[in-house]
Amino acid sequence: VQLGPEALTLAALMNKQMGLSLGHTTQVLQQGFGLQVSRAGICRALARVGARAGPSYQGLIVAARQSLVNHLDETGWRVGARLRWLHVAVAEQVTVYAILPGRGFEQLSYIVGADYEGFPGHDGWAAYYGFPGENVYHQSCLAHPLRRCRELAQVLSPTAARFPRAVQDLLQRALALRDRYGQQEISRHGLAIATGRLQVEMDGWLRKPYRCPANVRLAKHLRHEQPGLFTFLHCPGLDATNNAAERALRPFVIARKVWGGNRTWDGARTQQILGSILRTCWQQRQDPFPRIVALLRSPTPLILDIARTSRSP
Repeated sequence: VQLGPEALTLAALMNKQMGLSLGHTTQVLQQGFGLQVSRAGICRALARVGARAGPSYQGLIVAARQSLVNHLDETGWRVGARLRWLHVAVAEQVTVYAILPGRGFEQLSYIVGADYEGFPGHDGWAAYYGFPGENVYHQSCLAHPLRRCRELAQVLSPTAARFPRAVQDLLQRALALRDRYGQQEISRHGLAIATGRLQVEMDGWLRKPYRCPANVRLAKHLRHEQPGLFTFLHCPGLDATNNAAERALRPFVIARKVWGGNRTWDGARTQQILGSILRTCWQQRQDPFPRIVALLRSPTPLILDIARTSRSP
């Protein structure tokens, strides 16, 4: 008369990790294991799994807020066929998702906290600069301006393309400098000197006036992002791109294309909780199956062992 813990865990993996729709999930359970269950029944069962995992989800949020580095990003999502936003924070040990009604600072700081102090990595969206305090060091994703410069250089005239080509070369030299330091080809003192020269060169290019509208927009964007362009050189080991957050969003983007999103906010809460649990297990190379089974079999509320902190001194 009801699905057991192992069947429910398998359903959660298929729907929330593999991206199968509820209809396809019921087909796998029926054809593979002879379990007759409706889409509504699976939906309600997954909601109960999400409720059991609620304390672990809160533990993941605490771990993200205590992490020294968080890569942040967001993408569109659907709740009841209305546009909403899926936010993600990727720390060293945990990944946390949150489905919220907007993409302003109030929403994007929901996971890490409005008073977060550390190294937020992001794509340069203006709202990310709302974190207060002197102990916030932004790292703007270099992949975005590099791609923008390459595309501009292909369509602008040779004279106008000098600026995006110069910026592209400068950013690539910054990445090469990072690699040279990582390979111990230069000292920390040499890294600091070379970083200062790159910053001075960038200042020189951004002080110049430009006539081409595309170059004017590019210069305006780079002036806004300038404080966070070379943070990864001042703090070796910090990622220069926001690829970690973009990779974490990719499974949800695929699921969005397959079955569109969630019909209700209860479904959205289940989505963010189980998605965070499963992605964190993958990130820590832990098997989620026995953990979710143990969660369902526990007679008392249980917080999974994956909610770890990653702030280092």
